[in-house]
Amino acid sequence: MSSASESLETRIDALIASLPLEHKVRLLSGQTSWTTYGEPAIGLRPMVMSDGPVGVRGPTWDERDWSACTPSATAMAASWDPKLVDDLAGLLAAEARRKGVDILLAPTINMHRTPVGGRHFECFSEDPKLTAVIGGAYVDGLQRRGVAATVKHYVANDSETERMTYEAVVDPRTLRELYLRPFEDIQAAAGPWLVMAAYNATNGPTMTENDLLVTPLETEWGFDGVVVSDWSAVRSTVAAGRAATDLAMPGPDTQWAAGRLLNAVRSGAVAETAIDEKVRRLLRLAARVGALDGVESDRPGARHPDNDIDVAALLRRAAAAGMVLARNNGLLPLEATRL
Repeated sequence: MSSASESLETRIDALIASLPLEHKVRLLSGQTSWTTYGEPAIGLRPMVMSDGPVGVRGPTWDERDWSACTPSATAMAASWDPKLVDDLAGLLAAEARRKGVDILLAPTINMHRTPVGGRHFECFSEDPKLTAVIGGAYVDGLQRRGVAATVKHYVANDSETERMTYEAVVDPRTLRELYLRPFEDIQAAAGPWLVMAAYNATNGPTMTENDLLVTPLETEWGFDGVVVSDWSAVRSTVAAGRAATDLAMPGPDTQWAAGRLLNAVRSGAVAETAIDEKVRRLLRLAARVGALDGVESDRPGARHPDNDIDVAALLRRAAAAGMVLARNNGLLPLEATRL
């Protein structure tokens, strides 16, 4: 650990120690559908999240606040071009900062398992290696510019049918080599700042309560970021509170709000040390995105996203790169006289 990292962790220790239990617990649920709670007493402002698999929607739906529409994740992967994906991530980072967004809820790195998968346009590929390479470029491209990436949905959330309720029963080798592999490789290559725990259960517990959030994610791979739930995926107070899920979304009415988690800690059902670890990871994330006073991001582009991008040219280049010619019946190449 570098001296700067040690200094940050020491400061986070002091901030956690200064907070009453009620304030620490409050930080673990969203304040709104798209924001976290702030804590002015320690210089923590709310962090803003945005969905949008083909751009940065922002926290509101308003046609006057437009968003650049990127090619789908599948088209990005079809380019086989990590440098192009890094350029697109630069555009997404600039869009995020323009809209006041700290955290992009992307990329989706689940597998294409069937041609009729309802959300496959959000995913890169049926191949874990290609998914990892393109996803790693996406994550690094965002975070190098100071915007947090959220790799999702951990893990085996690869079917739209009953995706909020099904249990994926997967043998250990298949789980490791297919479903977990992109998460492992992207962690090694780019160190994502968030991982999203999926709706489904995997080999037993629902993912927000699943031991897979600890091993292999933390203990083997070294993930030190925030585990955020998929929206309304935290379904319990005690079991999820004891697990490695850190942030229950959306707020404000979660299974951890309205005194539920607070009372569980006070009764001894959930250890306060577990709460402290969750808050630690949230404050570490806040430092990384510039939401914690007095902490300078180690990412040079964090405060100054590139606003000089030729958006139309980049999107045209990306769209062309993602096109795959399956068959040419004499139409190509196009001639001006035939148009």
